[in-house]
Amino acid sequence: MMMQLTETPNQKNSLFNAMNRFIGAVNNMDQTIMVPSMLRDVPLDEDRELSSMKSDMDEGDMYSYYQLLKSIRRDIEWGVRCAAVDERRKESMKITRVNSSASTSSSSSMEDGDDDDDDEEEDLEKQFQYHLTGLHGVLSKLTTQANSLTKRYKQEIGIGGWGQ
Repeated sequence: MMMQLTETPNQKNSLFNAMNRFIGAVNNMDQTIMVPSMLRDVPLDEDRELSSMKSDMDEGDMYSYYQLLKSIRRDIEWGVRCAAVDERRKESMKITRVNSSASTSSSSSMEDGDDDDDDEEEDLEKQFQYHLTGLHGVLSKLTTQANSLTKRYKQEIGIGGWGQ
């Protein structure tokens, strides 16, 4: 008995499925583009879907964008691990230690602590929804752009009509 792999309308908006669509599009792009160096110096601005990224990138060629999409895929699959993240974590730990020692002396004077906890929970939920919506939107755009880059590569090497 085989499981059916179709998305229901509710699942279509799930973060998990958005990530899988993006990873699938980048994997397809990676398998299609046999000679990535051919993308060097090919401007993004000829393609409407890709040209929107030109202003966000230092280099505006398809090769740079190909590398960026692969990097984002790697970060999703393996997690973001860089010196800047480690440095922020160390700074955060220092600040937390300083604040926790200062707050223990002032915590006894707080009378309305329960209201603050409710507000914090509500804020966390709002923050989560906000970032979830934003991440879903970004992943959808990146998926479209990975598909556009793949299509554009096929056109550049003369196989634009295949597999569309």
